[in-house]
Amino acid sequence: MVEEKFVVTPWEVKGNVDYDRLISDFGTQPITGPLAKKLEGILGNAAYLVRRRIFFSHRDLDLVLNDYSKGKGLFLYTGRGPSGPMHIGHIIQFYFTKWLQDKFHTTVYIQITDDEKFLEEKRNLTYEDTQRWAADNILEIAAVGFDPDRTFILQDTEFIGQAYPMVLKIARRVNFSTVKAVFGFTGETNIGFAFYPSIQILPSLLEKRRCLIPSAIDQDPYWRIQRDIAESMGYYKAAAVHSKFLPALTGLQDKMSSSKQETTINLSDDDKTVRNKVYRYAFSGGQATKEEHRKKGGDPDVDVPFQWL
Repeated sequence: MVEEKFVVTPWEVKGNVDYDRLISDFGTQPITGPLAKKLEGILGNAAYLVRRRIFFSHRDLDLVLNDYSKGKGLFLYTGRGPSGPMHIGHIIQFYFTKWLQDKFHTTVYIQITDDEKFLEEKRNLTYEDTQRWAADNILEIAAVGFDPDRTFILQDTEFIGQAYPMVLKIARRVNFSTVKAVFGFTGETNIGFAFYPSIQILPSLLEKRRCLIPSAIDQDPYWRIQRDIAESMGYYKAAAVHSKFLPALTGLQDKMSSSKQETTINLSDDDKTVRNKVYRYAFSGGQATKEEHRKKGGDPDVDVPFQWL
């Protein structure tokens, strides 16, 4: 049997992702057994996100929960790369983070990585594009309902003046061979990308408590670097809970992407637009003929709307 290939990096996800293999490749741990039950109890009404394995993998989640039970506290960090309109796949991690904030009554740092998206040359975004999308995305994130007294939204190009001393301390501890090995950088990679990981690591070191990062698993390479240097700087290694990718309307072989509108339900889409997209593009694994499809229905294992539900 030929092994199915897929690609997962912070900038590209393609193919039908084998999440069990990804756990092995990335060296993370599955959220199962007593740990899953404990997290479900914390989430309450949102426990289905763990039962259905939408959040399926972690680093040091057990240590975070143990510290919290001992009164040591924690803080939360998540983020958004503003490359276009936000869709329903993006918003899951923000609702998840809000539920955790409500439970733990703690601080949330939300990083808006407009610098990263400008540096990502394949997207062909101007600096002005990233600023516009950052403003739009921040409004959509704020609408989730985070505690305004315990939530800080940090747009990199605005916050960098205050953050730069700490960013330099991080950058000094990360050599180029590390970022090259972790991210696959080559001689064609712009130097901004080589420096950028020190900026994304920064929010995880804003407090001297354990940091828990809810994010899609494609962001995990950054936390690997953080975990290599954190203790030498007097901080905790970052902990993380990883989500799967919401599949594209067109099939499970791709993730939803703002750059491919036929794959995506945007947060700004009205009822008519959503209906038209589902009817026109949604993959159902249907039968060979309309009559047979009406009789037998689609295949729920590959039916995208069913998988979303």
